[in-house]
Amino acid sequence: MSTQASVASAIIRLHPADDVIIATRQLLPGTRIEAEQLVVAGLIPPGHKIATRDIAQGEPVKRYNQIIGVAREAIARGQHVHTHNLGMSEFAREHAFGVDAQPTVYVDEPAHFMGIRRGDGRIATRNYIGILTSVNCSATVARAIADHFRRDVHPDALADYPNVDGVIALTHGLGCGIDMQGEGIAILRRTLAGYAVHPNFASVLFVGLGCETNQIDGVLAAGGLDASSMKLRSFTIQDSGGTRKTIEHGIATVREMLADANRVQRVPVPASHLCVGLQCGGSDGYSGISANPALGAAVDRLVRHGGTAILSETPEIYGAEHLLTRRAVSAAVGDKLLARIAWWQDYCARNGGAMDNNPSAGNKVGGLTTILEKSLGAVAKGGTTNLVDVYEYAQPVTAKGFVFMDSPGYDPVSATGQVASGANLICFTTGRGSAYGCAPSPSLKLATNTTLWQRQEDDIDINCGGVIDGSASIDALGEAIFRMMLDCASGTRTKSELHGYGQSEFVPWQVGVVT
Repeated sequence: MSTQASVASAIIRLHPADDVIIATRQLLPGTRIEAEQLVVAGLIPPGHKIATRDIAQGEPVKRYNQIIGVAREAIARGQHVHTHNLGMSEFAREHAFGVDAQPTVYVDEPAHFMGIRRGDGRIATRNYIGILTSVNCSATVARAIADHFRRDVHPDALADYPNVDGVIALTHGLGCGIDMQGEGIAILRRTLAGYAVHPNFASVLFVGLGCETNQIDGVLAAGGLDASSMKLRSFTIQDSGGTRKTIEHGIATVREMLADANRVQRVPVPASHLCVGLQCGGSDGYSGISANPALGAAVDRLVRHGGTAILSETPEIYGAEHLLTRRAVSAAVGDKLLARIAWWQDYCARNGGAMDNNPSAGNKVGGLTTILEKSLGAVAKGGTTNLVDVYEYAQPVTAKGFVFMDSPGYDPVSATGQVASGANLICFTTGRGSAYGCAPSPSLKLATNTTLWQRQEDDIDINCGGVIDGSASIDALGEAIFRMMLDCASGTRTKSELHGYGQSEFVPWQVGVVT
C-alpha cells in the first residue's frame, strides 16, 4: 500500500468490541493496517474477515458486537478468519422482550405514490390479469392461455389495453399426492387464495385438471373467496373437454376480463398503502454493512410514513432473533417469533437437517462463514422500528409497521409467501448477483458492492457499494431507496420487469409428505 490512508480505507471495523475487521478489497500478505496496528498474515479476499487479536481455540468470535461462531483452532492476530478456522456454536441468547421498543414517530405529511385504487379500496402497484393453477397438471394449459397475450410474441394482443401490465400464468408443481387435511395443502391453498385476492390482479382465472386433491372449490373455501365473482373465474380441463378447448375457453375468458381491467387510472395515494417484502439472496460479507442496513433505513422511513415492511426467511434470522424480540411490542409477539424458530428446529431435526446448513457456497466465497454471521447481517433489512406482529407463511398481513412472516430462506419460496400475504412491492439485496424478478409485485434489487453493480448493472436497480468506499452514507441511501420504492409503486418498471422475469419465480412452499 502506498499510503496509510489507502490502507485505512481497505478495512472496515463495525464495532469497537469486535474481534475481526472486514477487508474492502483484496489484501496481500504483509500489508500493514496502521489503524489496527497489525500486519496481514495471508491473502485476504474482499469482504472477508481479519483477526484483530489472538483468539484461542474454542473461544467465541464477535462481529457486530455479536457472537458469529467459535474458533476451530487458535487464530493469530492478522490471520484470515473464515470456514477453515471458524465454526458454528450454540450459545444462550437473552431475548429480553420489548426492551428496545420505542414509540413510532410518524411524519406530519406522509409521502404519496401514484397507485391504482380497486373498487373495494385496496391499492395496487401493478395491473395484471392472473392465471392460477390448482395443480401441476393444468400448468401447460395456463401458460398457453397467458402466452396468447404476450406482448413480446404477439405485439398487438394487448394493443387496445394500454393500462393492463400483462396476462401472467403462475404455475407450480404441487396440488396432488398430498394429505387432503395436512399442513402442505393448507399452505398451498393459503398461498393461492392470497394471490387470488392480491390487489395487483384486476381479475383472476383459476384452471384445474378436475380430479386433483387440491380442488379449486377447496382453495376458494379456504380463502373465503366468492366463487360467483366475475373477477374470479374458474374451470377445469376435464369439464372443458380437453387441452385445446380449455385453452380456447381460457383465451375467451381473459378477453372478457380485459376491458374492465383497462379502465383503471393511477391516483395519488398515501405511502401507508405500501406493503414491502424484504429479501436478500446471494449475500456476501458486505450485505450486513451496506445494502441491508441501507434498506433498513428505507424501511424506517416507510414505517414512519404509515407503511408496512415484511421481514422473512426464518432460517436466516436464526442466531439473531434476540435482536428482533428486543423490539417486539409485546411478550406475545416475541413468543410468536420464538415459536416459529422452535418449529424450524423441530422441522430440521425430523428431516435430518440442521439450522446451520447455511451459508451457501456463494455466500462463503463472498466472505460469510456461519449462519450466525449471515443472520446478523440479514436482520438489518428490518431497520430499527418496533416488531408489531408475526405471521405464518402466506397468512394475510393486516398490521401496519414492521412485521415478520415465517418462511424458508430460499428466495423464490419466501417472496411467494410475502406476496400472498399482501406485499405489493419486493426489495431484494444481493452481493453475489441475482437475476430474480417477481410478479405480480415488482422487485427492486440492491447491490451490496460496486464491483457487482458494474458487472451486473443490467439486473440491479441501485448500488449500495458507496457505503464500502465511503462515498455514500446509510442514511442517504435509505432516502434514495425509499424514493425508489415510491417511484416503482407509481409504475416505474424495475430491471427484472424489463427483462420479463416474474412468472417462473412463483414457488409455493412445499411442506409434508408427497405420496
